[in-house]
Amino acid sequence: MAAPAHPCQPVVVPNPEVLAKPLRRRFTAEYKLRILQEVDALSESGQIGALLRREGLYSSHLTTWRRQRDNGTIAALSPKKRGRKAFRPDPLIQENEQLRRQNERLARGLQRAEAIIDFQKKNFRAPGNPPEPAGDRRERLMNAVQLAPDLGITKACQALGLSRATFYRHQNSSPAQAGPSPRPTHPRALTKGERHTVLEVLHQERFVDKAPREVHATLLDEGTYLCSPSTMYRLLNQAGEVKERRNQLRHPPYQKPELLATGPNQVWSWDITKLLGPVKWTYFYLYVILDIFSRCVVGWMVAHRESAALAERLLGATCDQQGIGPGQLTIHADRGSSMKSKPVALLLADLGVTKTHSRPHVSNDNPFSESQFKTLKYRPDFPKRFGSLEDSRLFCQNFFEWYNTEHRHTGIALLTPEMVHYGLADSVITARQEVLAAAYALHPERFVRKPPAALPLPEAVWINPPTGQQERSVKKIH
Repeated sequence: MAAPAHPCQPVVVPNPEVLAKPLRRRFTAEYKLRILQEVDALSESGQIGALLRREGLYSSHLTTWRRQRDNGTIAALSPKKRGRKAFRPDPLIQENEQLRRQNERLARGLQRAEAIIDFQKKNFRAPGNPPEPAGDRRERLMNAVQLAPDLGITKACQALGLSRATFYRHQNSSPAQAGPSPRPTHPRALTKGERHTVLEVLHQERFVDKAPREVHATLLDEGTYLCSPSTMYRLLNQAGEVKERRNQLRHPPYQKPELLATGPNQVWSWDITKLLGPVKWTYFYLYVILDIFSRCVVGWMVAHRESAALAERLLGATCDQQGIGPGQLTIHADRGSSMKSKPVALLLADLGVTKTHSRPHVSNDNPFSESQFKTLKYRPDFPKRFGSLEDSRLFCQNFFEWYNTEHRHTGIALLTPEMVHYGLADSVITARQEVLAAAYALHPERFVRKPPAALPLPEAVWINPPTGQQERSVKKIH
């Protein structure tokens, strides 16, 4: 339960406006000052962390707000409203208007109640009796029709003991016509003999490989007009003779990639994302290779451009650093130009690495790389733009160091990627289980259902698991 606010503290009133397009969270100057005052008043260990989690803040927010307070600029962050002051109506007028609406609502309810009582007196009949005469039933239906505009169909039927199905059946009592309505013949339509003549002409040997438009043009050159090309198409379609006869190239059916990893360095996923440069329309390109089992970033590069040569260099160096042998690894990527380039394909063939690609226009065939890029770009310290290539490299160095060694990933039992990638996961999970067992032995009454257990590491990780795969035995990723 939240502690009651101090009487001297300002009351924060939430904005009742709901926008069609949600905006990012904004903080008022009063809210920032209040949070800083609460933080300054905390002295015990862990209280600041609890406050940040309760308010949904990062420690970087406190650092920025303290600097703004010291510089005397926090008041300038408050949004200034322009225009006329908000009109505040007289409270007495508001109260009178509210009472008037309430009286009108009560009067309408009284009228409805009186109408229901009157109709029920006319149509009183205990439920469960033998079927009523047809005349009485029709009278109840007519009364329900009269009550429905004021009470609504459901309440009117309940008041008179009718089902809604009976009411709707009475409303739509006109029988529906069986089958389609007969379509009258258009006065300008071709006769049966003329339609037969057109089909005979189209079936002639000289027109057997020609389209109706070509047949129409040929007949015009010969001084003959039978009908328009669209009519020829319509007659052929009615006869079931409109088919695609050209040998057109059809796109092959792309098979869904189904990749399984049961340990590190079995399946890698790699992709390229853009980082905004110092000015508009300038970018730096971040290449990232991710192990899908451990979520460890095994290789990355920041460059001025996206090219097959840089991708080849990154993949070759990463495979050499990880000691990848022939037939050991599968690399998955989307269908970008660098990913499908010939230098990359030749390099992977020389290394004995299998490569797979996402299906065209399928956004979830490379989920691990996309998720990692979101983790990167949604960090609170991620800048809007990078001033230079060295600036972006320095940021990525710090980020990937944090990501591999400190980030507790939810997909790998809240372990860090390096723990899983380099075989430390079992010892860490065992140590966690010992801590939980000690806590259970000390206070078993606090664990109602069962003894606590440390999160297990997934035994297998899939990209597009097969249909019907058991969720309890694999980690499904979409």
